[in-house]
Amino acid sequence: MELLDRMKKIKAFVFDVDGVMTDSLVHLWENGDQTRTMNVRDGFALRRAVDSGYIVGVITGGRSNGVVIRLNGLGIKDIYSGVIRKQVALDEFKTNHQLSDQEIMYMGDDLIDIPVMRKVGLAAAPQDAVIEVLQIAQFVSNFKGGRGCVRDIIEAVMKLQGTWHEFHEDEKFGV
Repeated sequence: MELLDRMKKIKAFVFDVDGVMTDSLVHLWENGDQTRTMNVRDGFALRRAVDSGYIVGVITGGRSNGVVIRLNGLGIKDIYSGVIRKQVALDEFKTNHQLSDQEIMYMGDDLIDIPVMRKVGLAAAPQDAVIEVLQIAQFVSNFKGGRGCVRDIIEAVMKLQGTWHEFHEDEKFGV
């Protein structure tokens, strides 16, 4: 199936966090806290997708209250954290929202993401994903993880489907 045909069927965006929404770096503090950096433009696109009626979810192996708070603030409620077998979480997400595989885009960057990427209708990857992921992705962003790849895939799908529109002053834009 051609890339554009895959993109036209998307109703849900699902993302990994570390290496996709972040640049893969974890900042360690003296008190043991760990922090990550997320891209504001990615946040804008995530909020826009939610507000436009797309279902947005996250499946991540990591656990971070800060990440959950950030994602909730963008309107994302389907957050699966601490997940090792991502396919199980994807199946639950799919069932909860009555979606088919073809209606789901998943963006991942590492080996743990490959089983899910092989299952969904559109497998996407940031530019700096591991080679094995780049080899199976139908969409490879021109942007690295944490540097706009989330915005890139959301905007591409929404523009193709005619749901990306000019910004209005009263629009929410979680940054």
